[in-house]
Amino acid sequence: MGFFEIIHSIASRLPVIKAPTTPPTAKERLFWTGVILVLFFMMYNTTCVGVKHQAGGFDFLQAITASRIGSLLTAGIGPIVFASIFLQLFNGAGLLNLNLKDREDRKKFLETQKILAIVLAFVEGIIFVATMKVAITPIFQNLGEQAILAPNGTQSIHAPYTMALVILQIALGSIVILYLDEMVTKYGIGSGISLFIAAGVAFSIVSGLVALIIGPGGVVAIMSEGGAEALPNALLALAPFLFTILVFLVVVYAEGIKVEIPIAFERIRGLVPKLPLKYFYVSNIPVIFASALILNIQLFATAFQGNYFSIPFTDIDITEVVHAIGYVDSQGQLRDGFLYFLTPIYAGRGTLAHWEFLTNAQTPIFHIPEWVHAITYVIGLSLFSLLFGLFWVESSNMDAKSVANQLVSSGLQIPGFRRDPRMLESILNKHILPLTILGSISVGLLAGLADLTGALGTGTGILLTVGILYRMYEQMEQQQMFELMPALKGLTS
Repeated sequence: MGFFEIIHSIASRLPVIKAPTTPPTAKERLFWTGVILVLFFMMYNTTCVGVKHQAGGFDFLQAITASRIGSLLTAGIGPIVFASIFLQLFNGAGLLNLNLKDREDRKKFLETQKILAIVLAFVEGIIFVATMKVAITPIFQNLGEQAILAPNGTQSIHAPYTMALVILQIALGSIVILYLDEMVTKYGIGSGISLFIAAGVAFSIVSGLVALIIGPGGVVAIMSEGGAEALPNALLALAPFLFTILVFLVVVYAEGIKVEIPIAFERIRGLVPKLPLKYFYVSNIPVIFASALILNIQLFATAFQGNYFSIPFTDIDITEVVHAIGYVDSQGQLRDGFLYFLTPIYAGRGTLAHWEFLTNAQTPIFHIPEWVHAITYVIGLSLFSLLFGLFWVESSNMDAKSVANQLVSSGLQIPGFRRDPRMLESILNKHILPLTILGSISVGLLAGLADLTGALGTGTGILLTVGILYRMYEQMEQQQMFELMPALKGLTS
């Protein structure tokens, strides 16, 4: 029995979300999307049994995985996304040898992805618990579980049964999300993964706004103190939300900017549709990769924690060299050095304290102003986004040559020009290359500036959410058009 036969035998025993016998109407799709969102938020706000409630911030990793540390969605859509990435890489390297355009091969790919996602759900659960990313609270004291306090003040947890229970809950949470994703695809609007990302970011924005209004140091507390400065300080406290609205509007406006190239069907005269090339030609993919790279830089930098470094097997002091690369304090946070100036500055101190930190604070070792850090971070994120944007266009068949070949193979051409792929390539390249460069730099700038201003939901999260909502709106618009004019379905199939 071969590999894919084993996978199929396992997948055939797993629950399956059956496709609808008749296409759901727009109202039915909206209904099921709403029901699935309610289930998502219930899991998103339910803390795992055996985990101490954590009111942590909302960072990049949680934004792109629709996760919340300590909840049933601690891993979020991470297992699904990573399973898809791994299999795409394996297939691209020729290890799976599947043609995704073939129906049977695509079925094998999806079955393998489903099983791998379930396996990764348990693996990620083990990683989160083993690395203490979630705060375990022993609940089986009668079985000998306890929290042990060491003489130096550190606490160690001896709770194997509670840890196993937490791992199971985290894994089951991601598995439920896997099936909810299938339900959205078949009965809802758009993609479940995209919907959950947008929902997570939207929830962080709403909860952040509530905290700004009624939380400690919020608008209500400031206004209750009274005084001439109460109103200006209250508006300043709302600055993160105001910046969120500003970034949201800028991204919505940029999403609507596009270059339309007239094209014509070779066999159908008189019909001249247009090929739209968006300003964000590569969407928000560049800033996702750039933010992931910066996240890995932060993780890598934890190896530099310490006050003395020397070359192995010698007494040669290289502490200054290591600190120039990256200085990590006793809390495990990157605070100075070259790598520090590539990482973001999140507004977790309150609005006034955050701006005070940006304008007056200095790094602890080299005493470089934090406003320099802010500038280098935005420039670095923009340059990384540009590099990843150019890479993505070449690797995902979005470059001028690939698009030209796709148009020719579909029987399309640009009116007034010869039906030659090289001619089409030269025309498309005049638009695609500038749009790739400008769009990639723009998403990097928007995400970086949004992070610096303390915009709720993080800059990357806002970019993702706007793009997802924009595509959902287009799909809903298309769905309503199909219901009004069923004959259009035949033209698009």
